[in-house]
Amino acid sequence: MREAAHPGRIAAYPAQKLSTEATWTPERPSRDPERAARKSPQTSTREPVIQEPVASEAMDPEPEATRRAAGVTESSRANRGWWDRNADEYQIEHGTFLGDDRFVWCPEGLDETEAELLGLPEDLKGRDVLEIGAGAAQCSRWLTAQGARPVALDLSHRQLQHSLRIGGGFPLVCADAAALPFADGSFDLACSAYGALPFVADPRLVLREVRRVLRPGGRFVFSVTHPLRWAFPDEPGPEGLSVSASYFDRTPYVEQDDEGRAVYVEHHRTLGDRVRDVVTSGFRLVDLVEPEWPDWNTSEWGGWSPLRGHLIPGTAIFVCERD
Repeated sequence: MREAAHPGRIAAYPAQKLSTEATWTPERPSRDPERAARKSPQTSTREPVIQEPVASEAMDPEPEATRRAAGVTESSRANRGWWDRNADEYQIEHGTFLGDDRFVWCPEGLDETEAELLGLPEDLKGRDVLEIGAGAAQCSRWLTAQGARPVALDLSHRQLQHSLRIGGGFPLVCADAAALPFADGSFDLACSAYGALPFVADPRLVLREVRRVLRPGGRFVFSVTHPLRWAFPDEPGPEGLSVSASYFDRTPYVEQDDEGRAVYVEHHRTLGDRVRDVVTSGFRLVDLVEPEWPDWNTSEWGGWSPLRGHLIPGTAIFVCERD
């Protein structure tokens, strides 16, 4: 069923003042679960708002996959467009797995309810929390249920419209994570489940911005594709178990149109790179979590699968604190 887009307004939140009221009333083969989402067989129990593509979009040829340099501006522009175009399909394919109000860190299914990486659930009450790369803001909805005061931020306007569709009563912000529209020291906690960090050319820009908006002692927890996975084909079967590229090749993965313009970009950092990014940006690394694949999880998510998950890590979660 085709529905009209929600008429709500999505805009950058003013940096001078942080309100706890909602902005609206009533959102390569691939290398990470969000990029691979288009191939997942999972479906959602809640039907997203769907817009039919215009004729020119429907006839666009498949982009060319390549490895080449891609800077900050090109990456941001390409990924904003990609997520706006693919948000509907992503929410259809992964809505059931993610739920409307769960806090899932990764395709392995690690849930914040059990992991407590942000702290004990009872300690979240009254905390100001920034969710970066929120998508349909499932994590923010879970945080609200714990008594926290979340703000959900995403680069994609269309992803945030899905949050409007589900509802939640917390602010939604459409902005680039490398230029957060908030005053210094606005939040107690920040989190990002596969949001922003895999898609930016310079992750230190994001990390420094997050540190700026956190209060002293604030915690930032983010999950990304485990760097080791870049050495393997992004396939869920046996063909995905043999090394096919150099782990040390940091050349971005780019999908580009027939004129050479990037339409999707993903960046690789080694594990050491990630640690250095965290430390040089002014954080203290408290923990590095590599979730093991649980026996109950029989689903495939792009290149994530029980077969691969029992043998090689798929996700790295960094727990950082601002001193």
